[in-house]
Amino acid sequence: MTTPLRSARHLVRRWWPVALAVPLGAAAGAGYAVVSHPSYAASAYVLVVPQNPGEASTATNFAQAYGRLAGQPQVLAVAAAETGHTRSELETLVSGTTSPDAPMIEITGTGGRPQEAAETADAVARSLVAFANTSSRDTNVRLVTLAPAAEPDKPTTPSAKLDVAVGAAAGLLLGSLVLMTRRRGGAPAPEAAEAAEAAEPAPAPATPRPRAEEPAGKAHAESEPKSYPEGEPGNSAKTGAKTGTKTEAKTGAKTGAKTAPEAEPAAAVEPPAKEKAAARSGR
Repeated sequence: MTTPLRSARHLVRRWWPVALAVPLGAAAGAGYAVVSHPSYAASAYVLVVPQNPGEASTATNFAQAYGRLAGQPQVLAVAAAETGHTRSELETLVSGTTSPDAPMIEITGTGGRPQEAAETADAVARSLVAFANTSSRDTNVRLVTLAPAAEPDKPTTPSAKLDVAVGAAAGLLLGSLVLMTRRRGGAPAPEAAEAAEAAEPAPAPATPRPRAEEPAGKAHAESEPKSYPEGEPGNSAKTGAKTGTKTEAKTGAKTGAKTAPEAEPAAAVEPPAKEKAAARSGR
């Protein structure tokens, strides 16, 4: 198998949870965007005006306070009667937002239709203006509607791109968790196994120890003859070796004994002393 195919196979074995979970998550997000009901949002703006010139900071502070009251029951009760929703429903459909450097309140209303969202925002804005102006003599500020809500052209939710991105991110997270679980409890990855095999050193060849370096006890043990029980092949071989050694030694000794006299001819030829004396007397 070629290297690219092997690498692709290892990648598929290792990352298949992520590769499978991300497309599934993106498909789930796209499906949610298709089947979910659209929701529209519209915003109305209310301005806080001070009655005495030069009290802009006071108007800003009151804008912060009235922005928190936009979702309270005393304001939503009047708007609920106008829109046909209950007060608890308006609490989930309306929200108020303020700016830290401007005396303005943004009231956002949501609904299943563009017209419904605009009507909800305008109704809450009018109710807030009426509630705040009842105490304008004490606060020295008045609330006026700066801009009514306009009907939106497109829904705010669902957003196909956002839902697909969120689904893909969720799939990536789930696939990573599955991958981590497999690494902890399963066998090691193929790349790790191959790397471990490649990194393992080959066994070094055994080097014979020189004869001189062998321990004395071992050499002495090897020099001593081994005894074998009768009937074993080793005993027969040992006996034959001993017999052959003794026979060769005896044969060599006899041959040497016979050859030794022949090596000294002078001693054998010389006559004894008595024979020399007899020969001299005969003369």
